Amino acid sequence: MILLSIWQQFLDGMKATIWPEYIAVFSGIISVWFSRKENILVYPTGLINTIIYTWLSFHNHLLGEASVNFYYTFMSIYGWILWSKRNAQQEQLVQISFSNKKWWRWQLLFFVGFYLTIYFLLTYLKKDFAPGAIPWADAIASATAFTGMWLMTKKKVESWYWWIATNIASIPLYFVKGLVFTSVYYFVLLIMAIAGLVEWKKRAKSHA
Repeated sequence: MILLSIWQQFLDGMKATIWPEYIAVFSGIISVWFSRKENILVYPTGLINTIIYTWLSFHNHLLGEASVNFYYTFMSIYGWILWSKRNAQQEQLVQISFSNKKWWRWQLLFFVGFYLTIYFLLTYLKKDFAPGAIPWADAIASATAFTGMWLMTKKKVESWYWWIATNIASIPLYFVKGLVFTSVYYFVLLIMAIAGLVEWKKRAKSHA
């Protein structure tokens, strides 16, 4: 009965999917594919995705996710500029690399700081402004995404660990909100993030 109920919810959600969500999903998949290939087109395609999802998230009381996509928009512009920079030999200044201990400390502090901020903010806003918010789940999905995006602009291999965590948290979060197609999208991104992690590890080792 539970599986049947979930399946029916999935079918109802797919029927209710609106065209901007389709555009956001497909542009997001293309963007992640470009990211995996270390192609700068990750950013212009990603901007289409983030702008649409900012609106979708606000509309569905996913304020943490809305803030993430708003942040993505600005970080995409920053990453676009950073990835474009080259040295005198026309080599990219930012190369794929592993995090050292200092970078690990910074990213963990970054995550904890954003998680606590988003969690307490959503808990405060839930009563009067966003009754449909799920503070703890939204905060996990958002804080891992904030961290992953920051590390991706620096081409750190560990960005993919954070993307994997984001995708795992986002699959049920969007499903219960009725954005079923987006839930499926995050499942696809989870598979792509695992592949991206493997590929970036190989590239980082070749640069070492």
